[in-house]
Amino acid sequence: MAGRLIVFEGTDGSGKSTQFALACKALAQAGQRVVTCTYPQYQEESSALVRLYLSGAFGTRPGDVNPYAASSFYAVDRYAGYRRHWQEHYQQGGTVVLDRYTTSNAVHQAAKMPQTEREEFFRWLEEFEYGRLGLPRPDVVFWMDMPIPLAVENLRRREAETHTTADIHEVDRDYLTACYTSAQQAARFYGWQRVACADQAGGLRSIEEIHREIFACLTRR
Repeated sequence: MAGRLIVFEGTDGSGKSTQFALACKALAQAGQRVVTCTYPQYQEESSALVRLYLSGAFGTRPGDVNPYAASSFYAVDRYAGYRRHWQEHYQQGGTVVLDRYTTSNAVHQAAKMPQTEREEFFRWLEEFEYGRLGLPRPDVVFWMDMPIPLAVENLRRREAETHTTADIHEVDRDYLTACYTSAQQAARFYGWQRVACADQAGGLRSIEEIHREIFACLTRR
């Protein structure tokens, strides 16, 4: 008996990791058997190609690696995470919550393509990861709809606070913008649950308000 698979997705700087953590805590407090996983799994050997790619080893711009090749790097890491960390729990009926999943290829790799070619890529991706690799389909994907100017502010703030260096995705604003339009297309194509991160005035909604919206949706489901 398959369990429930919940995914948090968004562009870099969208706040999805924060909402992922809050949802996991709330579900556990509500008595759910929850297993979590964050992709990419940077500490695992399965992410070796991802780490090389993001460090610029294959080119210093995202477009230097075609979307089909780059997608395979991430898909292998996801497959390893599924088989090693959450397959058994999921198949026994447990709840699994993921920070990024197959959905991230739809956001970040389709962004390298013209908009007219993205739906073909979405179909290929669906067949490759869910069909050929056998990864489970999510029950719900929360897409954190964060406008790019606010996302960039969050990224630069995070770098300053953590003294870290951005990867080749995070430093390229044009690429981040393309990822946002790709995410909009993917959300419509796959039927993701949109979560607005900005209010009507263009300011950030509070973390607590966004969390309440997400948890209310999970409770209804």
